[in-house]
Amino acid sequence: MSRKKGYRRGYPVATLVGLEEDRAVLWKVFSNVVKPEKTILLDGTWNDQKALYNFLESVINALRPALKEGVRSIIVAAPPRTRYAQTFVNHVGAHHAWLTHGPSKASFSQTTGSATSTSEVAALARTPQFNRLIGESTEKESENLIDILEKHLNTTDQRASILYSLKEIEDLILSPHKPGTPKAEYLMLTNKYVTDSREKHRTNRLIQIATNKNVKTRIVDAESAAGQRLAQLGGMVCLARRG
Repeated sequence: MSRKKGYRRGYPVATLVGLEEDRAVLWKVFSNVVKPEKTILLDGTWNDQKALYNFLESVINALRPALKEGVRSIIVAAPPRTRYAQTFVNHVGAHHAWLTHGPSKASFSQTTGSATSTSEVAALARTPQFNRLIGESTEKESENLIDILEKHLNTTDQRASILYSLKEIEDLILSPHKPGTPKAEYLMLTNKYVTDSREKHRTNRLIQIATNKNVKTRIVDAESAAGQRLAQLGGMVCLARRG
């Protein structure tokens, strides 16, 4: 049953953050649907610097699980004639440089509109601007994934390795990790690999266990640049590194 729901839901493509005067609502954006994730209340006002700092830090902390899963496209929505979205992005730049630079960087986009209820998000998702941002965010993340993949493929670091077969990747991820042995860092698959696999049960189980073990797991559109590069390598790769 859960596999059917997951299939209808699709694969994660972004996180949507809806900012309002008194709250932030986080949503998981999948390829087929948008699902609510968490609501964070502002204990004060946007003019109260201490309350605002604590509030924005809580939003960052709420984003961490998705970031650990490898979802690094973040769309920030706020009502017209407010600076909520820009204030949040400024906060990220000032206090969380790891989110804007380096291998763990995320892609932040802003859009105008409320996103605190299912009906508001549904209306927002129908706008051309939102769909354009999803496309742009996905493209940026695709570029980041290609960069990570190519660096791993071309590294001279003897501790780094890359696995291509389902059996090899299962053996690595499903087995308890032992000190001094390779540890999975990234699991990358195309959506075509997932849907066309003759071993769907094994593949879905692997994805779930990898996610539970905090392996950055990304399913990407086979038509994207990252998807096309992965297809050249068989449709699925696992990047590992020996500690």
